[in-house]
Amino acid sequence: MNTSRLNRRHGLLAALAGLALVAAGPAAAQSGQPIKLVVGYAAGGPVDASARLFAVEWSKVLGQTVVVENRVGAGGAIGGESVVKARPDGLTVFYGASPTMTISPHVLPSMPFKPATDLTPVAPVLGYTNMLVINKDQPFKTLPELIAYAKANPGKLSYGSAGNGASNHLSGELFAARAGIKMTHVPYKGNAPAMTDVIGGQINMMFDIISTAKTYVDSDKVLPVAVTSKKRNKALPNLPSMEEAGVPNYDVGGWYALFVPNKTDPALIKRYAEASDKVMNSPTMKAKLAELGYDEWHGTAKDVSDRVNRELKLWGEVVKGIQIK
Repeated sequence: MNTSRLNRRHGLLAALAGLALVAAGPAAAQSGQPIKLVVGYAAGGPVDASARLFAVEWSKVLGQTVVVENRVGAGGAIGGESVVKARPDGLTVFYGASPTMTISPHVLPSMPFKPATDLTPVAPVLGYTNMLVINKDQPFKTLPELIAYAKANPGKLSYGSAGNGASNHLSGELFAARAGIKMTHVPYKGNAPAMTDVIGGQINMMFDIISTAKTYVDSDKVLPVAVTSKKRNKALPNLPSMEEAGVPNYDVGGWYALFVPNKTDPALIKRYAEASDKVMNSPTMKAKLAELGYDEWHGTAKDVSDRVNRELKLWGEVVKGIQIK
């Protein structure tokens, strides 16, 4: 066989192999193989807990096993990077949390991927709001009293967070800026140890996601002061919002959404989005979300993309203003 015919044959075989790989994408995702739902945070935390709740119902709708895999580190960025590098066959999906997608790029020394372009959004899952809680023995009980105390005692109040650059860290910095007060930030390795010190009185307060903070409020271990959303939360109808209690232009919330590697087959993305929408519209899931204090977030992949870009800008401005590293 001459060289030109051999080269043509090799080229044809390569093209056929490429077509086979493309065709194998959707087929692989529907072949009964489990879908790996990657979570960038530790097992037992709020991101992981909501992902596992979602995975069970999503699996039922898809008729396919969904396995949660925790890839912890760098504020969720390690998990996100693993999905960026995964084969676009539909078998690896990122359960992306807003801090990873919109805050980490501004605070990590080196962000391993670009959230706005290196992953393809599939669908929103849910939204959440933080709650400001305080140690029960404080000389203040309401937000106006807290602000007055902070102004009379600059820097004396301390608040905890899950670490430098965490969403509840920036919630605190934005609160201080909007209220015109100074507080001392104490970073922890997670929300749980920070909450332990709020309860014990080592620090005065913290912002924590409602779904977990509500447990401590209900057991009378901490006092709730306000929620960070613009409106009151359905799970806590008597608790005012920050803006309602006197902090102007304060509306902070987080979210979770599904993302897949770029070049994933559009038909698969559509299938996953429709299944997710069906899960999140079910009466069972709606009731569970309301009980835990989560917010419903219904929309499209474009809504996810728009929110990523909008919040990348917001948190970039906040981080720049306080020079977080």
